[in-house]
Amino acid sequence: MKIHEYQARQLLADAGVPVPSGTMVRSIEEANAAAKDLFSNGATLLVVKAQVHAGGRGKAGFVKLCRSAEEVDEASRYMLSNKMVSVQTGPEGLEVTKLLIADGVDIDKEFYLAITTDRSSGSNAIIASSEGGVEIETVAHENPNAIKTVPICPLTGLEPFQARQLAFDLGFVGKQVSQAVNIMMRLAEVVSGTDASLAEINPLIVTPATEADPDGKVLAIDAKFDFDDNALFRHPDIKAMFDSTEENPSELRASEFGLNFIALDGNIGCLVNGAGLAMGTMDIIKLHGGNPANFLDVGGAATLETVTEAFRIILSDEKVEGVLVNIFGGIMQCDLIAEAIVAAAKEVGFVVPLVVRLEGTNVEPARKILELAQSELPTMQTATDLEDAAQKVAAAVAATCA
Repeated sequence: MKIHEYQARQLLADAGVPVPSGTMVRSIEEANAAAKDLFSNGATLLVVKAQVHAGGRGKAGFVKLCRSAEEVDEASRYMLSNKMVSVQTGPEGLEVTKLLIADGVDIDKEFYLAITTDRSSGSNAIIASSEGGVEIETVAHENPNAIKTVPICPLTGLEPFQARQLAFDLGFVGKQVSQAVNIMMRLAEVVSGTDASLAEINPLIVTPATEADPDGKVLAIDAKFDFDDNALFRHPDIKAMFDSTEENPSELRASEFGLNFIALDGNIGCLVNGAGLAMGTMDIIKLHGGNPANFLDVGGAATLETVTEAFRIILSDEKVEGVLVNIFGGIMQCDLIAEAIVAAAKEVGFVVPLVVRLEGTNVEPARKILELAQSELPTMQTATDLEDAAQKVAAAVAATCA
């Protein structure tokens, strides 16, 4: 589960991480009121940021620095009336319904700091770079040595000496070191306490030196958190931060029925049991010239109702021009899938090509069910194996589109 930046900044602030003050707003009127309040409290620079679950906001023009209430008003009007299009949103863009109005700060140096799971060790690691900011992906690609990784023991957590050494390695000096160490330690505590799968501060910044702070201040001015869905039952406060408007409606609908569904850009709908088999099915569809429209794993304990709902979700996608059903029945029973296919045909209809490959538990009764329902499924073909199924659905879709 993802949360917005304003929520992530609040998590950090609650943990004692220094974060510039800010307010989430939903309208131009609220934005103007927030700006007036911040300016009246001594701010001379504000930042207006679109709150969406996608990166690339700055390059897309959805992060604006403002030095007056008029500039805040102009930036807010633009962001709330235009879709944000970035490399992470696709050409369709994302509608912006929330903004963060926050104190702006002068920046002397930017850093990158994150904690996430190291898949090779199965434990968390702290990842940092002295070259933070909007180009961090480029840095990781072109200069991987600039990225520092420190393993975190799952029993003892991040040790102070590890954080201190990392601060030195990143180039923090003077009083900056203790500030950076404090932020790292507190970030590790937040990750451990919330079951976060990713906690990212980009950028972590040092402000210019002043008479009061000759070494500058180390601040977190942007934050991103992802959480393990399987652990949300332990964190109702985190679960309450979920914003359904930022999610794909079909994916939300599928989750209500316990279906693992991810929408893709192709035109061949897939209904498969088992994540590995689903991935293999998508690969072989691509191999034979097709393009998957979704990842859908119905699992091993699906019911007639959930499988029928899976077909509804697949067929509700206007891009779908064919459907491939690939079931290897172990726990899942093939006759249940066959009954769901017939039920879906009666309720929503199959007007696109349908290719069905079934093997395993109760496969013979399943084939009998489909044979008897052939008149209700005029677009259906059965396949002998997965390759035969992929070839047939790809050819049928190509013929339909020709």
